Amino acid sequence: MTAIEPKAIARHEITGVILAGGRGSRLGGVDKGLVRFHGRPLIEHAIDALRPQVGGLLISANRNRDVYASYGIPVIADVTGDYDGPLAGILSAMRVTETAYILAVPCDTPSLPPDLAERLAGALTDAQAEASVVFCHGRMQPVFALMRSDVDDRLEQYLTTSSRGAGAWMHQLGAVSVDFSDRAGAFDNINTPEDLKRLEEKVLQQA
Repeated sequence: MTAIEPKAIARHEITGVILAGGRGSRLGGVDKGLVRFHGRPLIEHAIDALRPQVGGLLISANRNRDVYASYGIPVIADVTGDYDGPLAGILSAMRVTETAYILAVPCDTPSLPPDLAERLAGALTDAQAEASVVFCHGRMQPVFALMRSDVDDRLEQYLTTSSRGAGAWMHQLGAVSVDFSDRAGAFDNINTPEDLKRLEEKVLQQA
């Protein structure tokens, strides 16, 4: 009997979730999504990069929600309480989305690859897995991940543990790793003022 090919994931089946709910501690407590990168808030770079790849967007934020809402995108707060980490934002997105999948990315990565969703979706489908995650130069990047939305109850239970680590959650889900070593610079993120300066200079050099 010929094996049935798994159905490809369509763009409209994916909701993109931009994670902007952190404290920004290493940036002096500022809201990272509103930090300006080459004259524009980081959240705008994330929106522009992710919007063409998914059916709809959500922004996970625990402050300045009115500012984020001005972009015309639904804003959700952590259902577990403020500042419980990226997985809390992901769980909140799973609770409200009507799509079968969510694609999570952090707000502080201004150069997301244009084929992020396509490659993660292809790997998830091929492996018939519940999640796929970016792997780059021997390291998992667990907050860049595509997941089935219906694992929300298991994620909520996981968040009651003492770990709460995103990497451990990916392992628990059996996420398939997708090698993005060819686009390594696309996952450079901004945690400190030094990161911000370095990445701005890097973009200028590439222009």
